[in-house]
Amino acid sequence: MKKIFLAGVVLAVFAMAGAAFGQKDSDDEPTSWLNFVVVKEDNGKPVRNAAVIMHPVNPHGKQQHGGMELKTDADGKADFDGIPYGMLRVQVLAHGFQTYGEDFSVDKPKMAFTIKLKRPQGQYSIYDDHAKEPGEQPKQDAPPPDPKDKKPN
Repeated sequence: MKKIFLAGVVLAVFAMAGAAFGQKDSDDEPTSWLNFVVVKEDNGKPVRNAAVIMHPVNPHGKQQHGGMELKTDADGKADFDGIPYGMLRVQVLAHGFQTYGEDFSVDKPKMAFTIKLKRPQGQYSIYDDHAKEPGEQPKQDAPPPDPKDKKPN
């Protein structure tokens, strides 16, 4: 009975040692310090209280679970230290602005991003007559006929 118990203890010690050596130490993984500045595109003024959302992206371009949300301060700045190297999907949401989204490759110890948010624009319709050349004015539709000119049936 003592031999079985001793064998079990030795086996447990080896299993724990193997698990400890097989475990990946997160301190060995390189990380980056990211600095974000969020400004208005039209005048360059900072956007405060904008949500900067970061999600890791796998090599196939699919967003992974987990992520982090930061809020910009009065100067439009937000930063975070400890982002692992690799692809990172950044989305910025702010009231009164279009949502911004882009994938970045995090590959340096310090990285800075300036994100310019646009104001919302009108909806694009394929039924409208749009200019073909830059600077060319779109064709205007003919005004509707005057109801006074209609003949009674």
